[in-house]
Amino acid sequence: MSERQHGFNTQAIHAGQAPDPLTGAVIPPIYQTSTFVQDGINVLRNGHEYSRGSNPTRNGFETQLTTLEAGHAGFAFASGIAAEDALLRAVLAPGDHIVLGADGYGGTNRLINRLHGKWGITNTPVDITDTAAVAAAVQPGKTALLWVETPSNPLLGIADVAAWAAIAHAAGALLVVDNTFSTPFLQRPLRLGADVVVHSTTKYIGGHSDVLGGAVIVSDATFRGETLAAAVGLQQFAGGAVAGPQDCFLAARGLKTLGLRMERHCSNAARIATWLDGRAELEKVLYPGLPTHPGHELAKAQSSGFGGIVSLQFVGGEAAARAFAESTELFALSVSLGGVESLVCYSAEMTHASVIGTELAVPRNLVRLSVGIEQVEDLIADLELGLTAARSATLERVAA
Repeated sequence: MSERQHGFNTQAIHAGQAPDPLTGAVIPPIYQTSTFVQDGINVLRNGHEYSRGSNPTRNGFETQLTTLEAGHAGFAFASGIAAEDALLRAVLAPGDHIVLGADGYGGTNRLINRLHGKWGITNTPVDITDTAAVAAAVQPGKTALLWVETPSNPLLGIADVAAWAAIAHAAGALLVVDNTFSTPFLQRPLRLGADVVVHSTTKYIGGHSDVLGGAVIVSDATFRGETLAAAVGLQQFAGGAVAGPQDCFLAARGLKTLGLRMERHCSNAARIATWLDGRAELEKVLYPGLPTHPGHELAKAQSSGFGGIVSLQFVGGEAAARAFAESTELFALSVSLGGVESLVCYSAEMTHASVIGTELAVPRNLVRLSVGIEQVEDLIADLELGLTAARSATLERVAA
């Protein structure tokens, strides 16, 4: 079929997901195999030799996600961090420099600083909303990548993707956008000028908290004399951190309903953010969909929605934030996000523990809500339990 003639939800269901040609099964089978019979020495049947190199289930998922991101090629990995690591290994060399969004996933920061830092990769953290600071952080002749997550995790800052892309390309560098929070349903960074998109497919792509995975989707750009597709493809094959067929099947199944789920995630999050905004227990409600959010207009211009993540900062400080996070029932206390169920996370010591004590540390009065697709009235009632606990913790702190 010609996917370009169809809308997002149609592409999500059909791109890379053709019925099985042998049996006519509507859902492509899981090719749970490590190796493939050859028709002669190095005469490969449909190009398949060994599942590290290619597997029909993985290939189908890669096509599906690449189509939705309007990319040139896509590669599935065993986790989001494995995807990021593969990209870094594919395009960087010792001595290279990264301009890194300061507010982003703690695991990305740990990967770049603690692992790649040992191999001579340096980075400069920047405020993602300050394009002048982004440009000033570029080191001519050294900066190879600009890396940004937008909306950011967990402060939900909004970066101007087109402006970041212009800065990157003027420096001869690549722009990498972590699109995990928005997903291609809301935002397509490659169309805004980015060169690479990365995902933790564990999150909204899979959507059901039952699969681990990551992906890299690239444009048709060439960097240092090699296409990005060739560079990342070699790293996937030679490095070997590929997603298995069962994981790809689950991620592909989740991706088919991404549009429907994101609509509900967004509507629930908007309702909850509006309900929370102005509550006496809260210092700030961080959600790009609120007109008072500093990135609201930019988010509206480059995205078709505001996502399912809401972060809260409490007047009562750390004690109130902890009490809130440990008192909700439907909002389960957990790391991760993007599943159909609602989660609450005390980011400072959970997802961002790797940056405790640094300038990148998350405010200790903050909790992050991953708003699920449950009945919103039930979620609001559950949040009221948390706010009651936060009020009590605040009063105890004042009394002490």
